[in-house]
Amino acid sequence: MNEEMYLIDNNVLSHLSPAQRASEFFRTQCRIPAEVLHEAGHAHADAFRAVEYPTTASVLTFLQKVMATVPENDISLVNLYANKGAADPLLVACALDGIQQSETWLFGPTWIIVSNDKAVRAKGAEFGVESCTREEFATRTQGNWNA
Repeated sequence: MNEEMYLIDNNVLSHLSPAQRASEFFRTQCRIPAEVLHEAGHAHADAFRAVEYPTTASVLTFLQKVMATVPENDISLVNLYANKGAADPLLVACALDGIQQSETWLFGPTWIIVSNDKAVRAKGAEFGVESCTREEFATRTQGNWNA
């Protein structure tokens, strides 16, 4: 079975315990897009830099593709006027970037978006990206946090 890499949304990050965030599993198999870190405004944001998924030129190219599929009047994924969801399309873009990088390996990891935002999961599915909710993530990773 391929390794799984998880892209963590703010609505999941805020529910992880300090012990979970300090775990080996979190450090090796979880990534947080840079914009999610910025959006979170977490008091210990510097501690997350090791798991940050940077916004690279490649990620921005994928972001263009994601945003090109969002109708002008659709505010379910991102609503800049209400200051909501600025990081959401970047979760999908980072997943697509991770998938593209993984294709160069024989057995690369599977990239999975972890978010309780239905619009993020729907947009990921539109691009063939696997996703799960915070609760599903807790279930599927249950035995990994203490390892």
